[in-house]
Amino acid sequence: MNGGTLRTFLSPAMKRCYEVVGEWLKSAGMSVTIDAAGNLRGVRPGNDPGKRVLLMGSHLDTVRDAGAFDGILGVVLAIAITENFNGQPLPFDIEVIGFSDEEGVRFMPFIGSRALAGSLDEQTLNIIAPAIRDFGLDPARIPEVALTTSACCFLEFHIEQGPVLDDAGEPVGIVESIAGQSRANVEFIGSANHAGTTPMHLRRDALTAAAEWISVVEHTARATPHLVATIGKIDARPGVGNVIPGEVKMSLDVRHADDDVRQWAFEGMRRAAAEIAHQRGLNLLWTDALSMKTVRMDEALTALVAAAAPKGTRRMVSGAGHDAMILAPHIPSAMLFLRSPGGISHHPAESVLPEDVDLALSIGHRFIESMRKS
Repeated sequence: MNGGTLRTFLSPAMKRCYEVVGEWLKSAGMSVTIDAAGNLRGVRPGNDPGKRVLLMGSHLDTVRDAGAFDGILGVVLAIAITENFNGQPLPFDIEVIGFSDEEGVRFMPFIGSRALAGSLDEQTLNIIAPAIRDFGLDPARIPEVALTTSACCFLEFHIEQGPVLDDAGEPVGIVESIAGQSRANVEFIGSANHAGTTPMHLRRDALTAAAEWISVVEHTARATPHLVATIGKIDARPGVGNVIPGEVKMSLDVRHADDDVRQWAFEGMRRAAAEIAHQRGLNLLWTDALSMKTVRMDEALTALVAAAAPKGTRRMVSGAGHDAMILAPHIPSAMLFLRSPGGISHHPAESVLPEDVDLALSIGHRFIESMRKS
């Protein structure tokens, strides 16, 4: 994997990660458990255990061929911040969570945080239940994972996974919202035929239709401020050099901070695909795969993060999804980004700067001090 990392939901690699990170949690003075959804959880009790709980953390799973910081940096920062308060009384518990699945490589995204939000549907539960049992956990206890009224807020640290902070020469940024996403699986279906004997005007070439449509997707995104659209996966069949492709399957990912703009673009791309298929005599299969609205971080909690950060720290929108977007509708949530040198993420070359980590630790410490006084 070219030096990359791969940890998927409740895999052997994740089990080894839990063992290592679990020891770090214990060394920071926390009791450690793994809940029924596979989340690693460490709790440092306050003066009145269980009455009020501040949550911090991020995810421990990775994409394929990943770097060393996406997700897990947020867990390690939360542990280090908690450890700084050892021996000091706090009016609330601190719970550090290493979410079991945010990337969705093995099954689907946000399994761990959706369990806390109480939003895992029955179909998802049925799909993941065998993996949970194989790990030695009881899927019937997943309802017990849901947040209780004692959880007061959630703070997530994360690398930006983009170039904005690095380009501006800024170490950290405060996330105000997480952009909504629309995803679809798109399939053009024509007819495979001989590449040498089938005249151009008699072809039902699924790949040329897909190419035309991809150009529409790119043009729409380039012409619409702040819209991003990606065809991340394409499979042309039969995949033979002298055969006209009869079937092409693709993924579509569309994101924007304004839900109306995102929906307008997504529906426009759907109509364009249908029109291209009709003009070329093809069939189109379009399956919506995901629709997530833009999620705003809590204004009051974000203000506390801003007060703990250097004056003038950039406010920004996250184009990537995070566990905070799952918890935010249920509990006040805030996020702090650390710059990604070179804007690189989801790649073995992903990195952070030590001075940025030091700053994030200081911001986290001051944030908890302000929570302590509130």
